[in-house]
Amino acid sequence: MLLILADWLEQYIRAFNVLNYITLRAVLAALTALGIGLVLGPFVIRRLTEMKVGQAVRDDGPQTHLSKSGTPTMGGALILLAIGVTTLLWADLSNRFVWAVLIVTLGFGAIGWVDDYRKVVRQDPIGLPARWKYWWQSVIGIIAAVYLAFSVPAQSNAQAWDLFMQWIGNGFSIDLPQRADLIVPFFKEVAYPLGVFGFMVLSYFVIVGSSNAVNLTDGLDGLAIMPTVLVAGALGVFAYTSGHAVFAKYLLIPYISGAGELTVFCAAVVGAGLAFLWFNAYPAQVFMGDVGALALGGALGTVAVVVRQEIVLFIMGGVFVINTLSVMLQVGYFKYTKRRFGEGRRILRMAPLHHHFEVGGWKETQVVVRFWIITMILVLAGLSTLKLR
Repeated sequence: MLLILADWLEQYIRAFNVLNYITLRAVLAALTALGIGLVLGPFVIRRLTEMKVGQAVRDDGPQTHLSKSGTPTMGGALILLAIGVTTLLWADLSNRFVWAVLIVTLGFGAIGWVDDYRKVVRQDPIGLPARWKYWWQSVIGIIAAVYLAFSVPAQSNAQAWDLFMQWIGNGFSIDLPQRADLIVPFFKEVAYPLGVFGFMVLSYFVIVGSSNAVNLTDGLDGLAIMPTVLVAGALGVFAYTSGHAVFAKYLLIPYISGAGELTVFCAAVVGAGLAFLWFNAYPAQVFMGDVGALALGGALGTVAVVVRQEIVLFIMGGVFVINTLSVMLQVGYFKYTKRRFGEGRRILRMAPLHHHFEVGGWKETQVVVRFWIITMILVLAGLSTLKLR
């Protein structure tokens, strides 16, 4: 929005030309989102408290969490507000990827909002039933995957539509350009053609999987939001380099026309996330809830698909991945042993993994900070793939 105004003012005052630089708008986006979050945070927390939107703590969880009962949740709405307003202010609104990522983010946020609302306002312990939650996640994920399958290889929406029509006209068979291949990090020229259906399937699992992975990790004060900030910042670097023809050629990564504008979106996520962390740090004044966790995970997954760094996201988001795997293994092993031996057994003391360490004697703050440190290391490893090939 402000970019349109700056383009108009540029004809009168040349200095406004500076807003055409993505890097400057990214910095301003981070500061704007941070400011919105810090200013509106106390008001949002008060409103949530007045509405009695309090977190229900599981009885079978760590006993130290019982004191958290009643802490306002659904604070992710503050994050989405800051991201949405900031992106509309500083991003190029003619960019197709900005709208794609923003719609996916708000769509997943809406699913989380319904789930949270039913749990904490209507006092429904089930919330949005899992099958319906997954159904709506799948609807958004499939639509996004289909759109990106033709939008990422194209230079514009018009070219994306032409690719789509060619795909239909050729009996759902068409070769996508190399920039749509699956990139294997740390290798100079190792990439695997996915085809249209392969691209769609991978994109679907990355977007929906990331959404649920962040949601499963959101169990301790500050645990999910800081890794999200770190990964979003790193993805912003990938977005900028992928959208810059010279940098992309030098770094041997696919040039994705228009992807650079996602740097502004990622910066907004960073600013909004840091603002939320101000209130979510131990002891938390507010929790993110599904409205924030599902949305942020979906956003990270969508950006990773656009910049063709799905495997790198898997590396940088290792904390999200290991927490998700811990739940899958725990549930799978419990069901298997119950069927085999008549009594369910566990691999971990408690799942997800962060609760396993808590029950084992680590303090909550120790778990959180150590997971932050692990994420920093993994993010640096992911960024190193830009040059280590």
